[in-house]
Amino acid sequence: MGSVQEKNKEIVKAFYDLIINKKDYEAAKPYIGKRYKQHNPLVKDYPGGLREFIGFLKENFPEARSEIRRVIAEDDYVVLHVHSIRDKDLERAIIEIFRLEDGKIEEHWDVIQQIPETSANPNGMF
Repeated sequence: MGSVQEKNKEIVKAFYDLIINKKDYEAAKPYIGKRYKQHNPLVKDYPGGLREFIGFLKENFPEARSEIRRVIAEDDYVVLHVHSIRDKDLERAIIEIFRLEDGKIEEHWDVIQQIPETSANPNGMF
C-alpha cells in the first residue's frame, strides 16, 4: 500500500476531474467532508456551496476543462498546478490547495492567474 500522501493525491485528482471536467457533484460527493471550508471568495462554504458553484460552471461554461500538470502532497495537503481552459478566450494557471482529513476533502484554497498573450520570458507558466 502507498503512503497517505499518495492516497490523498489520488483522492484529489479523482475529485477534481469530477467537479471541474465532468461537473458532476453527485459523483464527487463521496470525496467531500461534512464541513468543506472554502477560501475562494466566490464560492460558499460547505458541500452546498460547492454544489452551487458546479451548477454555475455547468450552466455558464459547459465546455470548460482543466488539465492537472503537477501534484504535490505534504502531510494532509495536496497541491495541484492546473492549466484551466474556461473558453477560447480565457486560459489560466491555477494553484489549487486541498486539506484532507480521514480521506475526505475538508478545505480548499486557490490562486488564479490569467495566461497572457505575451510573456517577458520564454518559459511558459507550466
